[in-house]
Amino acid sequence: MGSFATCAANAHEADFTDEGDHLTERIERLRERLKKESVDALFLSSPSNRRYLTGFTGSTGVVVVSQETVYMITDFRYFDQVSAESPHVELVKSKNLLEDFVTLIKERKELRRIAFEAEHLTVNTYRAIEEKLPQHVLTPAVGWVEDLRTVKEPSEIAAIERAVAVADRAFTYILDRLKGRTEREIALDLEFFMRNEGAERLAFQSIVASGPNGALPHAVPTDRVVAEGDFVTLDFGCVVDGYCSDMTRTVAVGKADDRQREIYDLVLEAQEAGVKAVRAGLTGKEVDAAARSIIEARGHGDHFGHGLGHGVGLDIHEAPRLAPKVESVLEPAMVTSVEPGIYLSGWGGVRIEDLVVVTQEGRRVLTQSPKSLIEV
Repeated sequence: MGSFATCAANAHEADFTDEGDHLTERIERLRERLKKESVDALFLSSPSNRRYLTGFTGSTGVVVVSQETVYMITDFRYFDQVSAESPHVELVKSKNLLEDFVTLIKERKELRRIAFEAEHLTVNTYRAIEEKLPQHVLTPAVGWVEDLRTVKEPSEIAAIERAVAVADRAFTYILDRLKGRTEREIALDLEFFMRNEGAERLAFQSIVASGPNGALPHAVPTDRVVAEGDFVTLDFGCVVDGYCSDMTRTVAVGKADDRQREIYDLVLEAQEAGVKAVRAGLTGKEVDAAARSIIEARGHGDHFGHGLGHGVGLDIHEAPRLAPKVESVLEPAMVTSVEPGIYLSGWGGVRIEDLVVVTQEGRRVLTQSPKSLIEV
């Protein structure tokens, strides 16, 4: 096709930075998977996986990884950006991503068995590829790149720590700015503060849940005004250098009553037990049980309906997972949240969350904000 052309993104591959070396190592590990699965190439459409393997931060582009070459197919808006961020790829200058992907595969005769990201490719796109490449074998790939991303490199953990530090500062900032304001106003204030502190964007839509709204684990901020006597659950995070943070604290506005203290202390006890259980060699369900058993023993098992935690990295939800049926084993340099909660319809709820990195010795808690009950 007339729009199809390839060129080296950068002739000076010897000038790789440390980041470039990391990218090369990641690609080589992926190629081992391709060989194991007996496929010739992997077609990548996930933005996070694309960034992980190429360093490209643009919003549009697909990647083909073969044993010999990494192809980046993108349009005019990103040619210079690919050259700057991804010197190890071969740039395919495109006007139509799908058509130029098909052209690439047809021209590279050795690429016969093509894997695609089953969790990211739409049915319509898959059908279009299948129709245009009838002589090729298309095979689904589930978690091939995500599996590589689970164990973090030191630079990735450092980026997460920077995002955590911004969120910690935001929590301190917002404490005396709760009473008399709507949940929406508080959420907006959190976002403005984190962006002003260097965040690229929110990691997810902030949760500000006051009073009875705290019974909703994923409450959306409303126009409800925070009042004396409320519990307020604040669940928020930001992105720094591409990596996410995630933290939750529940605070009392005014003097907490006996029931609030009882529920808070129970969640805190479970959360601290969950954090202490995080270590290499344990399964997700074993860590989950360390916290869940405490809540269940006090009669609130039915009020804790979600998993204990999830991995955090380029995405806000990724492996590993801490949940009752998860058999996968924790390894050093994995990063996970630990966030038990109790949610009582019509009353409210409590959730406390830290980010924790698995170490050779056990774990290191990244979140530094205090967890004792705060009354403001």
